Amino acid sequence: MTVSVREQPFEPYAVLAAYEKQRFPLAGTFGASASFIGTMRDLNEGDAVTQMTLEHYPGMTERHLEAICADASARWPLLDTLIIHRVGLLVPGDPIVLVAAWSAHRAEAFTACRHIMEDLKSRAPFWKKETTAQGERWVSRNTSGVARDAGTGE
Repeated sequence: MTVSVREQPFEPYAVLAAYEKQRFPLAGTFGASASFIGTMRDLNEGDAVTQMTLEHYPGMTERHLEAICADASARWPLLDTLIIHRVGLLVPGDPIVLVAAWSAHRAEAFTACRHIMEDLKSRAPFWKKETTAQGERWVSRNTSGVARDAGTGE
C-alpha cells in the first residue's frame, strides 16, 4: 500500500507504469489492475471554474487514506493499492487523484478501486475552494456515494 499527498503535479500514467515496474518486477504477478484518475474540470454548478485550492490536514489525511486502503485489502484479496492525491493550487485539466488496486482477478480490482475512491470522496479530510468569475466559494462534500464533485472529474 502506498499513499502520497503532494503539492507537486504528477503524470498518472507514468506513476502507474513506474509503480508497477517497481512493485511487480516479475511478469504474471497480478492478473488485474484497476485505476481511476480524477482531473479538475473547468465547470461546476453552471459556473466556469478557473482554479481550485485543495487543503488538507497533514498527517490526518494520510492516515485516513491508509485506513481506506487497509479496509479494501481486508474486504478483497488485493495484492496492492495506491493513492496519489494533489493539494494546493490546481487549474482545469490538472490530475487531482490517482487510485489503483491490483489483484489476481478483475472483479476484486474493480470493486476495490471504486470502494477506495468513493470513501476518499465522501470522507477523507480534504477541503476545496474554487475560483469563479463571481469570486471564491467552498465546495460541499459529496456524502452520497455518487461521484459528483465541484470542479473535478472525480
